Amino acid sequence: MEVTRQNFKDTLKTVCSAIDEADFLAIDGEFSGISDGPNVSALTNGLDTPEERYAKLKKHSMDFLLFQFGLCTFKYDQEKSKYIIKPFNFYVFPKPFNRTSPDLKFICQSSSIDFLASQGFDFNKVFCNGIPYLNQEEEVQLREQSEERRNQQANGVGTPSFISPSSKGPAHVPEEHKDFINRVIGKVEALLANSEKTLDLEPCTGFQRKLIYQTLNWKFSKGLHVETVETEKKERYIQVIKVDDEERKRREQQKREREQEELNDAVGFSRVVHAISKSGKLVVGHNMLLDVMHTIHQFYCPLPEDLQDFKEVTMCVFPRLLDTKLMASTQPFKEMITNTSLAELEKQVKEGPFTSPQVETAEGFHSYDTAQEQLHEAGYDAYITGLCFISMANYLGTFLTPPKAYISAHSKVVEPFFNKLFLMRIIDIPYLNITGPDLQPKRDHVLFVTFPKEWKTSDLYQLFSAFGNIQVSWLDDTSAFVSLSQTDQVQIAMNTSRYAESYRIQTYAEYIKGKQQDKEKLGQTHKSWGGDGWMKPHYTSASTAATFAYHKGLRKRSISPVEGEQGSGVPQITDGWSQYSFPDGTGSKKIKIDDKSGHAEAIESKTSEGWLKTADAPDSAGSSPPPEDEASPDGNDAEGTVTWQRAPAVHGRKGQKKRRKQQKPKGPEPTTSLFEVPEVW
Repeated sequence: MEVTRQNFKDTLKTVCSAIDEADFLAIDGEFSGISDGPNVSALTNGLDTPEERYAKLKKHSMDFLLFQFGLCTFKYDQEKSKYIIKPFNFYVFPKPFNRTSPDLKFICQSSSIDFLASQGFDFNKVFCNGIPYLNQEEEVQLREQSEERRNQQANGVGTPSFISPSSKGPAHVPEEHKDFINRVIGKVEALLANSEKTLDLEPCTGFQRKLIYQTLNWKFSKGLHVETVETEKKERYIQVIKVDDEERKRREQQKREREQEELNDAVGFSRVVHAISKSGKLVVGHNMLLDVMHTIHQFYCPLPEDLQDFKEVTMCVFPRLLDTKLMASTQPFKEMITNTSLAELEKQVKEGPFTSPQVETAEGFHSYDTAQEQLHEAGYDAYITGLCFISMANYLGTFLTPPKAYISAHSKVVEPFFNKLFLMRIIDIPYLNITGPDLQPKRDHVLFVTFPKEWKTSDLYQLFSAFGNIQVSWLDDTSAFVSLSQTDQVQIAMNTSRYAESYRIQTYAEYIKGKQQDKEKLGQTHKSWGGDGWMKPHYTSASTAATFAYHKGLRKRSISPVEGEQGSGVPQITDGWSQYSFPDGTGSKKIKIDDKSGHAEAIESKTSEGWLKTADAPDSAGSSPPPEDEASPDGNDAEGTVTWQRAPAVHGRKGQKKRRKQQKPKGPEPTTSLFEVPEVW
């Protein structure tokens, strides 16, 4: 359903009803741009910390406008065994509703506008018929201003017809406006003398209107109602009406009611976001960090400076979020889904081993056809995001015993994915954890390098050519991160470059310490860091997800390691998803599904290192495969249970696999979850 300013008031009740009855909601947004300065590579550096990524997006993306908001509600019909959907496509634009309301400024990015235009986006609907909105601070401010005017009127400072701070005496009229005001007085006196009831004065400036209000309020204190009228072409003129006391009071009451209605209308689309928030329903999006940030920034409050404050605000607005891009990038889906862009993901989950969900569009709503691919219309993108979530969630049901074809949005099966938003292009931190601490990988193989502005990537490759494969992540024109393939090469590089004049090298820990000191100088709060930076003892070194070789024959600005001090030659782990752990890991668990009712009961099981897990030990670099249909080691799996086990790692030192086979576990291994596996399903 397409919703603009023309039909928003009539549609709002339908929207709120659809939200209230839904099992879950899917959202998507279209923006006027992405970055006002850095290119996408700089905006999404592969070695950003979550704090840095948030700060970049807040600084460089929030001045753009979210001008199309897609919402699709999904409700499961048990009798039909299908989802009933209600899609909405909102056009949003911050039109000022009066002269005191915010007059927002936003920017556009030519590439984004060009792309949307190529997809058939209708910008006229945005700018001509977009739904207005106010965030909470703006709404409160305008309501306080309205209340203040009413108080002034009650105290005799002004009246609803003649609001003026200096209305107790004759207004001072500048010489150049005296003829104009005298003509107005003459017209009003003529109105009072004849049988006409209404006088429309000619359009004039704001200052002239102020003089008219002040003069008429002083000269004609009774028998007149005066107000400003605005035409469709934004011209303003004053209308003077003859009234008795009763009629004047009635008109003044109507004017107050009209002002309140206009203020309620100005809140506009924010009401929809408030309804979503109030419902507490699961909100599903795809690569949704920007969607969440823009939604909060435009319709609730300006984004806070601190990431932790942003997380708290987010949890107040959206208690449950799920990102399908992160879900598709995680076990057990990671090995099956080769491309996690929304369009490609929608195609892949139509094929085996996934099953396409059965959906039906509710009566009175526009039916989308995925074969036509109406991509980058926010309502359609929200719709296919919901379909992808259903397909992946139902696939998880196949691992239960007995298997379940339908997994609801309230199921414990999907809880591990809640409130974790995908972080694009960060090598070793795949998501932002809204409800807890973020992953903190050890980056002791990373160097921070500053150099002249003229340097290019090839110069950095030459500088580190003796160290084999490296990865360069640019920060700005004069600095970059360089990831080495071996951690023990870091000190060699530091020692060799100690007396360099044209460039400077720091360890990652020194870089973080310097940023912390800069924050202290600015009086900002900061987090404490260990002496070796972002590190916990049980982490293995995070390595680059992709490496680049440089021809070793070129020796321009080359650092040469001292002979005999090079690394051991042990291959680095190249799976960036395998380098996390949490200190509060728990033991193995087994899940029991009771009969047909779907109720779950937790009993002891063996999911140590299982589904939704990644390894933390140096000898366990491989990612966990999907759960296998095999019995537990003791062979005593009860009926109605599911056991997930981790296959031996495929990455590691030579002979490791053989040694592991010879060792018998003495007890449950500690669990190190990428997502917490719930105790009750």
